[in-house]
Amino acid sequence: MKTKQHILLIGATGMFYLASCKGPAQKQGMVMPPTPVNVTAATLGTAIYYDKYPASVVALNQVELRAQVTGYITGIFFKEGEVVQKGKPLYEIDRRKYEAAFRQAEANVASSKANFVRAQKDADRYNKLAEQDAIARQTLDNANATLEVNRSQLAAAEAALLAARTDLDYSVIKAPFTGRIGLSQVKLGAQVSQGSTLLNTMSSENPIGVDFVVNETDISRFSALQGKTIGAGDSTFRLQLPNGSLYTEHGKILAIDRGVDNQTATVRVRIEFNNPKDVLKDGMSGVMQVLNDQSGDRVLIPYKAVVEQMGEFFVFIAKDTVAEQRKIQLGPRVADKIVISDGLQQGELIVVEGFQRLRDGGKIDTTTVKKAPAQPGKK
Repeated sequence: MKTKQHILLIGATGMFYLASCKGPAQKQGMVMPPTPVNVTAATLGTAIYYDKYPASVVALNQVELRAQVTGYITGIFFKEGEVVQKGKPLYEIDRRKYEAAFRQAEANVASSKANFVRAQKDADRYNKLAEQDAIARQTLDNANATLEVNRSQLAAAEAALLAARTDLDYSVIKAPFTGRIGLSQVKLGAQVSQGSTLLNTMSSENPIGVDFVVNETDISRFSALQGKTIGAGDSTFRLQLPNGSLYTEHGKILAIDRGVDNQTATVRVRIEFNNPKDVLKDGMSGVMQVLNDQSGDRVLIPYKAVVEQMGEFFVFIAKDTVAEQRKIQLGPRVADKIVISDGLQQGELIVVEGFQRLRDGGKIDTTTVKKAPAQPGKK
């Protein structure tokens, strides 16, 4: 009896063992259903994109107005913040002392000139007498020496007159160029000192400059753009204002700095813009947008189709019912699309939805395929 029980137990164990071994084999033989995906075609489109650089607006001409003579402010002849024309009087410093010095210098010149004329006549007279051997040689020498002394005194008096005239002119500060003047740093009656007191600052507005820095590797690119004629529709340089809008005027390269900063390996570039409506202000910040050389017809795909893995970028290509993972090189982003600089051809079908469950070589269901649009001239 026990023998039969042992036989039945061994048989049941064997059956269980065979059943447990058969299960995984059956699972391995099961075919997984294809992954439903949505695809679209890589298209060839016009990709206009810009390189962006932090920038600042700078006046092409700016000057600090400082007193060149000492005295009290007796006149202010402008309205703060207005545009003043070149040569317009802006400040007056008490002129009385400088007018008196100028008149005295004029009198000294007149006196020195009279002495010089007299000495010249004496020297001429003595020279004629010396030709006739009618005077002593020493008398002639003294007359010539007196003439030279008076000549020097006249020159010194004329130099003093010029200095006095300069001081008198400096007592009225005039606009050195046409531009906008700022807030006055002094008031009527304030005492100012020669060369140290800041009266005001003025700067030119139209045209105006915008400065930004570029890497030294881009010097040749911007050098090639220097001197380029800017047409009405040119958009090589665009300025984005602090509020996010684009400035309507077009710019051109005015200058590239003489050398590269050896600490940052960058060089400063200045773009000139017309500023007829005074939109751009000195010191304003913005973003300089420079048209990229690679703008043009490029392969575009939806950005959402790109998969990043450890710093590399891939897409899944629909090849009939199989998904092929392919490495690509990305260009700049254009709205919701991305430029593909390498790895894709126009018309190839890209998986845009459902790729999260895909692997290279996986089966796909492309029932929602969007075919590539027909190219002009092709059937």
